[in-house]
Amino acid sequence: MAINDLRDFIKILKKQGELVVVDAPVDPHLEVSEVTDRVSKAHGPALLFKNPIDSRMPILINQFGSMKRMGMALGRRDLDDIAAELGQVLELQVPQGIVAKVKALGRLKELSDSAPRLVKKGPCQEVVMDEPDLDSLPILKTWPGDGGPFITLPVVFTKDPSTGNRNAGMYRLQKFDSRTTGMHWHVHKDAAENFRASGDRMEVAVAIGTDPATTYAATAPLPRGIDEMMLAGFLKGSPVEMVACKTVDMEVPATAEIVLEGFVKKGELRREGPFGDHTGYYSVADDYPIFHLTCVTHRRDPVYATTIVGRPPMEDCFLGKATERLFLPLLRLTLPELVDMNLPLEGVFHNCAILSIRKSYPMHARKMMSAVWGLGMLSLTKFVVIVDEHVNVHDESEVAWRVFNNVDPRRDVVITEGPLDVLDHSSPTPNYGAKMGLDATKAWASEGYPREWPDDIVMSGEIKRLVDMKWSSYGIDLGRDFG
Repeated sequence: MAINDLRDFIKILKKQGELVVVDAPVDPHLEVSEVTDRVSKAHGPALLFKNPIDSRMPILINQFGSMKRMGMALGRRDLDDIAAELGQVLELQVPQGIVAKVKALGRLKELSDSAPRLVKKGPCQEVVMDEPDLDSLPILKTWPGDGGPFITLPVVFTKDPSTGNRNAGMYRLQKFDSRTTGMHWHVHKDAAENFRASGDRMEVAVAIGTDPATTYAATAPLPRGIDEMMLAGFLKGSPVEMVACKTVDMEVPATAEIVLEGFVKKGELRREGPFGDHTGYYSVADDYPIFHLTCVTHRRDPVYATTIVGRPPMEDCFLGKATERLFLPLLRLTLPELVDMNLPLEGVFHNCAILSIRKSYPMHARKMMSAVWGLGMLSLTKFVVIVDEHVNVHDESEVAWRVFNNVDPRRDVVITEGPLDVLDHSSPTPNYGAKMGLDATKAWASEGYPREWPDDIVMSGEIKRLVDMKWSSYGIDLGRDFG
């Protein structure tokens, strides 16, 4: 079934038993969060709260809260298969030979077919509010120490003032009152750069409740200038239909549930936060631009899509894992020695990266550390761990074993400085600080290691096969609890 909008996805989730509908009245003030946190930690289903207190809009949450649902959101395909297709389409090498050139033309057509398409009208404008009003939205207050209620799953649209190129990102919006919110874009984000380059006033549009591929695309770390809506179209297999806004010169997904239109102004800041963030800690309050609403439109009987973040695992972890898988082939275009990568949930995707490489020359691991620290949003990574190609980076117990045994603190640890994520609270300075690289690969003589490196202890394949064949005769049940 094609997923043209959020409602299609809700139907699929219901059909597959991945959605629980909650009819009981539930309060968006903390109660929804506590219920959802328990479900997230138990790796439970998506939730549709039909009767939020003080709102007529149902709340959809945890729609991306497992790898299974993440795959369903992007067309029920294996994420590694999607990654391979994406890598082929975006590969920049000039093809050699007539067959390769014909294939390349097919890839270019596939990419052009993914371009967003402008339509004259869309369901997102079935209802136009007489006056912009946020009070009807069941905006969650997630944690007790939060500065207020926050819109947490918005697709925020801005434009590069010099090129007119569209950017879609996901930045939380703290509700200040019925007509204003904060606009929490970090200094490293493209929307913040667009704002810095704009005049005194920049128009912004916010879509809430888009189809899942579009929602995901807003979180993807695309290079500046590449339209996230093209990625969304590629992922969903059809162009994203866009419709012109009513009061600002922007376009938004035509099938979005809710659209907020407005602007931000230079020199106008307001204290935003604290906010219980995906690090598991409260991010501190700080000054951010104010988003002024000029119009609110929505579908008839809209569904309010949202999420909560906090100590992993949470729903956003699976959005991050999708990025890890989808963008691995693109990283290999620049770093062909890269075998695999794991961004552990506990590292919240900017604190730790584990990479396995085909090591081919002395200090190769250090070259990879430098590459990570100079590459897009990976440049914010605080800890980089490099292991040999045969190591399973997703087995974190094995990685820890390699690190604890292979790393010589004097030889294999690199300490440097560079930019850090805004949410990193460990550094005494905001936005930058110390970083550590750990080379857990086998040390070579050419790297100054004079001793003989020991082999891993591994049983012979012949004996393993013999024991596999005879296992039932031993009468040993490893599934039994011996505690």
